[in-house]
Amino acid sequence: MFGVSSSLVMWALPLGLLSSGPLSGRTNPETAPAAGQPDAIQLALGETSARLTVPVAITQQGPYNFIIDTGAERTVVSRELATRLGPAAGAAVHVTSMTGRSLATTVIVPDLKIESIGTSHHIIAPAFEARNIGAAGLLGIDTLRDHEVTIDFDTGTMAVRPSVKRKRNAKHAADEIVVSAKDRFGQLIVTDAYYGNARVQVVLDTGSQVTMGNDALRRKVGRSVGVLQTIELTSVDGGTTLAQYGQVPAMRVSNVAFDALPVAFAEAEPFKRFGLTKRPAIMLGMDAMRSFRRVEIDFPNRQVRFFLPRGMRNKRADFEAPLLPPGLRNPARD
Repeated sequence: MFGVSSSLVMWALPLGLLSSGPLSGRTNPETAPAAGQPDAIQLALGETSARLTVPVAITQQGPYNFIIDTGAERTVVSRELATRLGPAAGAAVHVTSMTGRSLATTVIVPDLKIESIGTSHHIIAPAFEARNIGAAGLLGIDTLRDHEVTIDFDTGTMAVRPSVKRKRNAKHAADEIVVSAKDRFGQLIVTDAYYGNARVQVVLDTGSQVTMGNDALRRKVGRSVGVLQTIELTSVDGGTTLAQYGQVPAMRVSNVAFDALPVAFAEAEPFKRFGLTKRPAIMLGMDAMRSFRRVEIDFPNRQVRFFLPRGMRNKRADFEAPLLPPGLRNPARD
């Protein structure tokens, strides 16, 4: 078993099933162009409030910075970008975010393209304010489900490509941990995770900068979570809610042991959506994923591949993660 810790590197707290979060950067997210043209295979990553974005073309215009959100069922565009491009309006839909359900206007996007894939997507996308999204839009499962997403934290790059069929018993590198997942509503849910002897279900959520835990996990952890701090979360639709933020000791995901995993506890709406309220569950955010050198999320093969930091193949890491990252808001102190 390998031990890692979550190093929290962020300046804002956007999260939600569709993604979320206010900007703290200087640039305007809905108008900022992506840096350079995307390569045919690899896309350069930009970071807005420490969030990873990729360039996306819409009706052959752009590129525009979109967040990759593996926790989102649908792709979202900002209202500001929609106003600029002038797509036709779609029917209003109900959306689920970390802060609840809301009614959202939609726009019809006839041609959305991640250039490394070369496939055009025709989607009906909910539209929200760019300051709440944190970018010009976000890519959800509807545009990612046929592909493999690789986030390489060493190089600061992301590759999005068609998935290749893999054998379940295929050999893998010494520093690679392959975890099988189940498909639920298009989401990949890892069931090989534990707190003590209690099984924990894990949803991979690259759209959230912080890991979320449900009430069932909080009850299971009990006093072991230590001191909790109240933080305020802002979702993609602009809604807010409070969560209790602390550290869960000795969490294990497959062969990876987190010595102290920072978790924001709230009975968030996505847990209800996925049927994850009765048993312990987390939505693993980018704070935890940044502990690794590289993470590959392969939707068709239902696999998640974690690549350990260099030099950690046979060692246990005992790092300390800060409890409250810079930029997180503690309402009690405002």
